[in-house]
Amino acid sequence: MKKTLIALLLSVFPFVIKGQAPFPSGDEIKQFMASRTCAVLETGNPVWNTYISRGMTEFWTITPFEIIDYSEFEKRRGDPAYSFVILTETSFEKDKSGKRYNYINLLQGKDVAELGAMPEICAVPLSVAEADDMEYGNMIGPVLLFMQHHAKKISEDPSLTGRRYLRYYNRNTPEVKSRRILVRQEDLAPQVNDQTRLRTSYKYTIEIVGEEEIVKAVREKRPFTLILHKVGPEENSGGGICFKMLFGTDDSEMYYYNEHTIDRLNPGGLLPADLKRLERF
Repeated sequence: MKKTLIALLLSVFPFVIKGQAPFPSGDEIKQFMASRTCAVLETGNPVWNTYISRGMTEFWTITPFEIIDYSEFEKRRGDPAYSFVILTETSFEKDKSGKRYNYINLLQGKDVAELGAMPEICAVPLSVAEADDMEYGNMIGPVLLFMQHHAKKISEDPSLTGRRYLRYYNRNTPEVKSRRILVRQEDLAPQVNDQTRLRTSYKYTIEIVGEEEIVKAVREKRPFTLILHKVGPEENSGGGICFKMLFGTDDSEMYYYNEHTIDRLNPGGLLPADLKRLERF
């Protein structure tokens, strides 16, 4: 289901975030750890509402939580006793296709005028805004688990401001070779979209599996296993940005983050260049 949109919602609430929201201070991180987290439902988006309600119930443990609607969010967002999981849209100047991308944002309550000025604990790409929302449901859990892992890390050491950028986690990439990677065939670039091509491009353990196997690995917290979270337009959709992340199913850590602009030589999906990079580390 496509998001209903912006022309209507912007008159009430700025769901589109432009630029980088502020990284929380040490005191704001402490506020988050003591907060009650509210997952915000979207008017006219029952798919998101179902997925986030289910995901919070199954995977959210770092703080007490509840599910609220937009009107309640407006009442609470200035109160530091609350934090918020919210779906936002953003676009990038470098992306000449003009596409917008859905992010899950974890924001700390603060009395500021705009959503983009609220302290941002974490923000992770979820999907392309105009894509079928049904496709991202099984990634809500891994993303929520990572966001909690991230929040714990910065609460332990608030000086790690580099963690505001997901590329920070590429410091974990050397460990990828010792782990098994599970990928969906549709998340691979055409050059590596079968097991034979994968073996040619990557000499360590990587397997093409179905959605059910990835869901099972997450729920089992399968040891030494990584899953690929790919966000990007369809292959022939006229450009855009492709985001690629590897999450650990046993520890909710991020082990790899990269993005590329989609063009004729670099289609959407995990590229041979990504696999070679993983080998080099």
